Amino acid sequence: MGVDLRGIVYAKKTRLESFSGRIVAIDAYNAIYQFLASIRGESGEPLRDRSGKVTSHLTGLFYRNVNLVSLGIRPVYVLDGKPPEMKGSEIERRRQVKKVASDKFKRALTAGDLEGARKYARATSVLRNYMREDAKRILSLLGIPCIEATSEGEATAAHLTRIGLATYAASQDYDSILFGAKRLLRNLTLSGKRKLPNRNVFVTVEPEEVELSQVLSSLGLRREQLVDIGILMGTDFNPNGFPGVGPATALKYIRKYGQLEDIPEISEGLGELDYPRIREIFLNPSVTSPKTLSWGRLQTDKIVDFLCGERDFSEERVRRALDRLEESEASKSESLERWFG
Repeated sequence: MGVDLRGIVYAKKTRLESFSGRIVAIDAYNAIYQFLASIRGESGEPLRDRSGKVTSHLTGLFYRNVNLVSLGIRPVYVLDGKPPEMKGSEIERRRQVKKVASDKFKRALTAGDLEGARKYARATSVLRNYMREDAKRILSLLGIPCIEATSEGEATAAHLTRIGLATYAASQDYDSILFGAKRLLRNLTLSGKRKLPNRNVFVTVEPEEVELSQVLSSLGLRREQLVDIGILMGTDFNPNGFPGVGPATALKYIRKYGQLEDIPEISEGLGELDYPRIREIFLNPSVTSPKTLSWGRLQTDKIVDFLCGERDFSEERVRRALDRLEESEASKSESLERWFG
């Protein structure tokens, strides 16, 4: 779900090219779910290989990262570890949402309603264990580091910006700044032409940059107070939030009273919530803290063997993408050794 702070947080539109030479820590599960939701066939079915395994996530990871690295961006992916216990109700809610969407998707297909099928298909994505292994394998062959987080991948990605190993944390969710990311980069894996759901309209999705220090300064808040705003609205650890409280109301309460404990309008509901524990999850999360990041070599032949030999990708398209990557790097003063060596 994530905390939607769009109503009070300024996000600056930018271009992918402006991040050349920067290290971007990407919330892997967030990106993979985007690929699973958006890369689908005409009827809404995900892409599959001859054995029936889904390949939409591999398509997104391969072609998007070829594009990012071609632009000189240095990605590092962070995979989720064990979720906090307080996330259990949100995980169950998501499971139920997917089940309902899956039932509606099947009924729409049976009825020949392809538009309806495509609509519901986006909400049916499930990340299987083999997809996690697929992600690790293709990233390794591309030479891109992949970190296994102890808990929330988003928290470790944010941590990498705080210790100077990455400039940006990339995710669609604003939770990254609650976790303390110095800079959040949204739409990194979605940028480009996109069709609006259920409409024959295409829009250009641009990357957006959010800087934590600028957010806090413009709102006149401390990070702890921004976390309290998230709790008021509802987070993955208290999905329902407080009735009738959106971004504007939450901001008004925190500006007026300073902290959750002093807001009389929510005192009854607050007594039923372990809000100190939620604060702790955001302010002092369990993270993986590597000392360094290292990029490997691009393994062209092994990529072709994996994607084309095992997962039925078009060899012509895969080699064309790899050729483009090599050509773009060769045209720069730095060689591939600089990025993958």
